[in-house]
Amino acid sequence: MQIPQNRFRDALRAGKPQIGCWVGFADAGIAEALAPCGFDWLLLDAEHGPNTPRTVLEQLRALAPYPAHAIVRPVETSVALVKQYLDVGAQTLLLPMVDTQEQAALMVRAMRYAPEGIRGMGAALARASRWNQVDDYVNQANAQMCLLVQAETTLAIRNLQSIAETEGVDGVFFGPADLSASMGYRGQPSHPAVQETILQGIATVNAAGKAAGILATDATLARIYLDAGALFVAVGVDTQLLVRAATALATQFKLPTASATVPSQTSY
Repeated sequence: MQIPQNRFRDALRAGKPQIGCWVGFADAGIAEALAPCGFDWLLLDAEHGPNTPRTVLEQLRALAPYPAHAIVRPVETSVALVKQYLDVGAQTLLLPMVDTQEQAALMVRAMRYAPEGIRGMGAALARASRWNQVDDYVNQANAQMCLLVQAETTLAIRNLQSIAETEGVDGVFFGPADLSASMGYRGQPSHPAVQETILQGIATVNAAGKAAGILATDATLARIYLDAGALFVAVGVDTQLLVRAATALATQFKLPTASATVPSQTSY
């Protein structure tokens, strides 16, 4: 059995924009329902979604027959969690709150087996190797890993060039909500100062030869980021898609005197 090729990582290296969707319900059925919808990638969120390695494993199995690439975001940037999510079969991780080049370099090592890294050797117990049925997994795995790190604070922005230039970092993702709060504009991810910082950040990441990414549920903003050179852009969140569609449907059949407000389309 051959190791799966990381086509998402290969597309980023080829400069091909990849459009994604956030999956926060922590449910394999919802992940599978989204899988054939046409997204290039789906983000399984264990930072703000109620996921664990076990629920992520179930969703990875649900997504396996489909072309949409699974990306996993752990609850924190941790060597131990990186090991767990790689072992259950993730090949691409999005790691939150990476503020320094030192943190980025440690995560590069966490993604790889020795001598290049420090990933624990436990392939016989791992779905990633199909329990040692993937040919020469431990010598093939490093080449298929994709590391995306999140720049979400003013400290990360100050260190952005060195983070992006870290060998083994494939992309940098900008978190508008946390970044806006860190800049003193909590709840205002569309503030001009925040937007200017993000656009400058995308340029910095591109100049380092890496892929820039972002979550933008506002279509106009998403296209601005794509035009600026962002290569992996999430344009929807499953929770928002369901709530907005359900609210709009219910409102359509309400009596004229009743009123309902469709939730705003903002990123968390």
